[in-house]
Amino acid sequence: MAKIILSLNGNVQNEFELGKERMTIGRKAENDIPVDNLAISGQHALLLSVLDDSFVEDLGSTNGTYVNGKLVKKQALKHGDVIGVGKHELKYINENAVDDEDDFEKTVLISPVNEKAAAMAAKFAEDAGVAAIKPSAVNSPSDMMMPKGKLHVLNGPIAGKELILTKALITLGKPGVQVAVISRRPQGYFLTHIEGARDGKQIFPEVNGESIGAKAYTLADGDILELANIKMEFTLEA
Repeated sequence: MAKIILSLNGNVQNEFELGKERMTIGRKAENDIPVDNLAISGQHALLLSVLDDSFVEDLGSTNGTYVNGKLVKKQALKHGDVIGVGKHELKYINENAVDDEDDFEKTVLISPVNEKAAAMAAKFAEDAGVAAIKPSAVNSPSDMMMPKGKLHVLNGPIAGKELILTKALITLGKPGVQVAVISRRPQGYFLTHIEGARDGKQIFPEVNGESIGAKAYTLADGDILELANIKMEFTLEA
């Protein structure tokens, strides 16, 4: 089971197992991970765990939430990541967590294998602003017969990389710059904007040179996606 090691100035103060789907971090005693320090908000951040992966989300705290020294709003965690709240550090320990060295794509959910996991997938999708995936639709016979989607990166430092879209839900992009989700459903593959703004205005991903807007966009074979300054071609296996 994943756990959090709480420390201050290099001195370990406590350990917490991530035994619940949602665990809060904050100054108030009723938090799952209480951190008694005035620099920390009463309810500072949220840890969301789904299957083998966990995510940290700032809850509008006064002084912000950091991962490895970088200010974040919401971010997937890798084994060994250090969450910073005030002067305290919370080290994330989970050797089963997804580890993506180039930090380009993050697997938000491992493909659900049962009704409970599928329901968790739907809940996280709703929290993220993505149309829910119904449990009955995940890994159904029609879903299994779908052509598999694939992304081929066209530019940037990882040009040439290919990603097979076998997961029910996958995030793409760069946290703090632009993030979108591709969800796989029996009707096809859908691209949905999650975050990304400039000068107070939402910046949506583009497909074939046009903004997709706030609604889920149905991807077609040969579409060219662009987000976080990365261009990718979406194709369907024959």
